[in-house]
Amino acid sequence: MLVSVLMPVYNEVDTIAEIVERVRATPYSTEIVCVDDCSTDGTRDILARLLGEGKIQQAIYQERNRGKGAAVRAAIAASHGDIVIVQDADLEYDPSDWPALFEPLVQGRADAVFGSRFLGGTHRVLYYWHAVGNGLLTILSNMFSNLNLTDMECCYKAVRGDLARSLPLRSERFGFEPEITARLSRANARIFEVPVSYSGRTYLEGKKITWRDGAAALMHILRYNLLS
Repeated sequence: MLVSVLMPVYNEVDTIAEIVERVRATPYSTEIVCVDDCSTDGTRDILARLLGEGKIQQAIYQERNRGKGAAVRAAIAASHGDIVIVQDADLEYDPSDWPALFEPLVQGRADAVFGSRFLGGTHRVLYYWHAVGNGLLTILSNMFSNLNLTDMECCYKAVRGDLARSLPLRSERFGFEPEITARLSRANARIFEVPVSYSGRTYLEGKKITWRDGAAALMHILRYNLLS
């Protein structure tokens, strides 16, 4: 079983090498596909080194900053794995959670498995209003998709590789999460949800998502569930 690790990267010079090592330490055969979203902090130099050392299998460089959705789409298109999983490069999510995510897929019971930060996994205590906003977005997404997810916005989404490569994904930035949820629902995919740990960052530590992304997510939920 080959796992394609879809890794969108933007200005993660302090963490990219470590997350690659964590991925390589997992007991899986992995294909690490890094897509740099026009970083300006030296991340590209580290990716070039990791590629030269054979620690990652592909490094794709966006010519302009296009956002997480565009980066993940590029990684999916370049992937070959039986399973694909999105792995952010900021160390907020831990590959040690992969066995629980992959189990329903390996057993043939699921087409996609979502992680959830709200089902009991260890997590860093951070922003209350982020949790409220996340909950509201998840509820709205569930209303349109008729799913009963607890954490639609969670980064960890593991999907059968052939299915992921067949989805007509279009989102550019943080619309990726509601879009892939809507696309999987429309495809009648069997979706499971498992608890994952979460070590969130503060804005001083480099967190990038803002309330503007939350507002945009509302529009993405409506767009991808009703209009496209």
